[in-house]
Amino acid sequence: MKPLEGVRVIELGNYIAAPTAGRLFADFGAEVIKIERPGTGDELRNWRLYGGTTSMLFRTINRNKKSVVLDLRTEEGKAAVKAMIADADVLLENFRPGTLERWGLGPEVLDEINPDLIISRISAFGQTGPLSPRPGFAAVAEAYSGFRNLVGDPDRAPVRVGVSIGDSIAGLYAAFGAVMALFRRETHKALNGGTPMIPVNDRTVDVALHEAMYSMMESLIPDYSAYGIVRERVGGRAEGIAPTNAYVCKDGKSIVVAGNGDSIFQRYMDTIGRPDLGADSGLDNNAKRWARRDELDMAIGDWAKTLISDDALALLDEAGVPAGPIYTAEDIIADEQFKARNMIQEVTVDTGQESPQKVLFPGVVPVFGGASYPIDHVGPDLGQHTEEILSRYSVSVKES
Repeated sequence: MKPLEGVRVIELGNYIAAPTAGRLFADFGAEVIKIERPGTGDELRNWRLYGGTTSMLFRTINRNKKSVVLDLRTEEGKAAVKAMIADADVLLENFRPGTLERWGLGPEVLDEINPDLIISRISAFGQTGPLSPRPGFAAVAEAYSGFRNLVGDPDRAPVRVGVSIGDSIAGLYAAFGAVMALFRRETHKALNGGTPMIPVNDRTVDVALHEAMYSMMESLIPDYSAYGIVRERVGGRAEGIAPTNAYVCKDGKSIVVAGNGDSIFQRYMDTIGRPDLGADSGLDNNAKRWARRDELDMAIGDWAKTLISDDALALLDEAGVPAGPIYTAEDIIADEQFKARNMIQEVTVDTGQESPQKVLFPGVVPVFGGASYPIDHVGPDLGQHTEEILSRYSVSVKES
C-alpha cells in the first residue's frame, strides 16, 4: 500500500507547477483527477512535441493521473467539478489570482461544498500583496527572487538553467504544504471527535513562484544585511567555496570535482601531482582557497587535460575525492546506479508512430524500500477518464 492511497486530489493545473504537485500525490498512491479544458487540454501537451499529439513532457509530469475534460466557464462544468470537490481531500490550482473566484469556485464557496477540503494554490506572486494580480511564469519569478542573477558567468548576462526549476520547486512546496495541512486536519479530527474545526484560511496553502525560488537563495539576504556582501555570478564555481568546479579532460568530456573540504583538499592536491599546494598554509581553509581560486582551477585544469575522464575519475575515487561525470541522457540510461534503484522505467506509449513504442521514463522520488515505485501509467490521453469519473458522480456534460 502506497503512503497516500485513499487520498483524492482534484487538479485544476496547467503547465508545470500545480501538475508537479499533482504528480507527487499520484506517484504515492493518491487518486489525482486532472481537469482539462475541452479541445486543447493542458498546454503542456504541445510543449516539446516531437511526434504524435501528446508530448513526453506531459506524459512525464502527469503520470499516474486521470484526465477529465470539463469547461469550467459553463454552469454544467462547474456543477460537475463541485460534485467531485464534495468528496475530495485536496484541490490543486495554479491560475492567476481571482480566476477561481470569477468562476464561482473561490475558497468560501469551496468551504461550503467541503469543509474538510485542503486548497493548494500556486501563482506568480501569491494571493496577497501589491503584485498578487500580476500574471507571471517561473522565468520571471526566478529573476525576481535573485536566483537568475547568480546563474552564469560574471562577464555575461545571466542565463537560465535548462529546466523549469521555479515551477518544479513551487510544485514541491504546494504538495508538501497540502500534505502538512492534511496531517493537521487528521490530527484535529482525532482530538475533536471527528470534526476538524480548521477555518478555510488555515486549510489554504499559498505558494508564490518567486518566494519558492527566494527560499532557495541560502544566505543571500543575511550576508548582504550583515556584511554588505553582494553575491555575483561565478560560473561553475560555488561562491566562497574552493576548489569546486567542472574541468575538461583529454577526451573532451567534463567532470565535476568538489574537493573543497579541508580534510579532502590535501588528498586532492596529492592526486593531481601538486602536493606543494596541499601543504601550503595559505590554502588550509576555504576562505584562503577562495582567494586563490584561479590558481587552483588552473592547476586542476592542467592535470585534467592529461587524462581521459574515466581515468581521472578513477584516481579521484581512489583518493576519496568527491567527483563525477557530467551526464547526458544517454549516460543516465546506461548507468547502473540509476538502474539498481529502478530510476529508469520502461513504459509502452503512443509516440505518434504506427504502433505504441517502449519509452524510458524517470522513476519515482523519494524511494521507499530500496527502489522506486513502479509507474502505473504515464500522462493520460485528453479526456481518457471523463466517462469513468463523471459516471461516479452521476453527472454528465455535453461534448464540446
